[in-house]
Amino acid sequence: MKTILLCPELFARESGIQRILRLYLKALVDLAGDRDEVALVVLNDAEMPDAVLRRYAGDRLIARHGCGGRKAAFVWRALRAAAGADRIVCGHLGQLPVAWLARWLHPRLDYYLVAHGIEVWKPYTWLERRALHGARRILCVSEFTRREVQGRSGLPAARFAVVPNALDPYFVDDIDCPLLSAPTPVILSVTRLDSRERYKGIDHLIAALPAVRQAVPDARLRVIGGGDDLARLKQQAEQVAPGGAVEFAGPVDDAALRAAYRACTLFALPSRGEGFGIVFLEAMAHGKPCLGARAGAIPEIIDEASGVLVDYGDVTQIAAQLVWALHHPWDAAQIRLRAAQFSYPVFRERLRQALAAET
Repeated sequence: MKTILLCPELFARESGIQRILRLYLKALVDLAGDRDEVALVVLNDAEMPDAVLRRYAGDRLIARHGCGGRKAAFVWRALRAAAGADRIVCGHLGQLPVAWLARWLHPRLDYYLVAHGIEVWKPYTWLERRALHGARRILCVSEFTRREVQGRSGLPAARFAVVPNALDPYFVDDIDCPLLSAPTPVILSVTRLDSRERYKGIDHLIAALPAVRQAVPDARLRVIGGGDDLARLKQQAEQVAPGGAVEFAGPVDDAALRAAYRACTLFALPSRGEGFGIVFLEAMAHGKPCLGARAGAIPEIIDEASGVLVDYGDVTQIAAQLVWALHHPWDAAQIRLRAAQFSYPVFRERLRQALAAET
């Protein structure tokens, strides 16, 4: 069995999609038998550092191609790799037509799509729809995403499998580390600050902070992430919560991110556009409760033992639930148990079953 994994990117930047596609690579390699092979074709990465890639790939990775953002090179590399392959796992809807073309050239080839979130919650182009209908199975990161894709595509339920995202074992390799308590209440949020992604709800957190500080005067909001919306958000924060109540830490590396999770009191991202939300799992793995919106796939992650849900965009409700959560005596061990339900071994087994099932 020869498997090709197509990805938009793996290491060129950090986001939930990049993190989970690394685990797809690791799982495909881990599931490979003695005579199986895996090849990797990545659109936006120019180079993939050996030291990092080695964590996710072993001897079964026979070829890797980073195309540095050159779409023609990506298509060429993918089609060449598909010769003699048995299946393609496509990491993004935007690349699915390439898999469809590869199957047209090699009719014995099966291909699968990893459906994440907002990129598949939209009307499809003719080519995307044609490619979707040719997929052997669509691997959805959440039940919410499955419903959205099935409703928009009209494909039968048997063509779908829900394979929830997982914690990266290399990110949370110290899951049993001692817990820390912040000296002052810190609400942490981690996300891209992109003007195209204002649905993430950072505006609402900032707007809620004055009411939170009336009840918890020393509470602070710390936001990790960068993007072209940062200047606007800083201006908003200075207007509604001056004096350093909101800290914008910018992008940070994994070590600093782990430290931020450990040091916070509560994690919050009241977004309406999460196909899954790996950041919630990362916070839970560090024993921290979460606040999320009652929207998208977030209710599939946060349960009563691990956090609270709010109506998207309801600033009054967000403030009230933040205050309640800051005062609530959370059980960190129970929160970590919730995170453990989304471990890498669980993910790998679900993927194995989804790839092995008949359609």
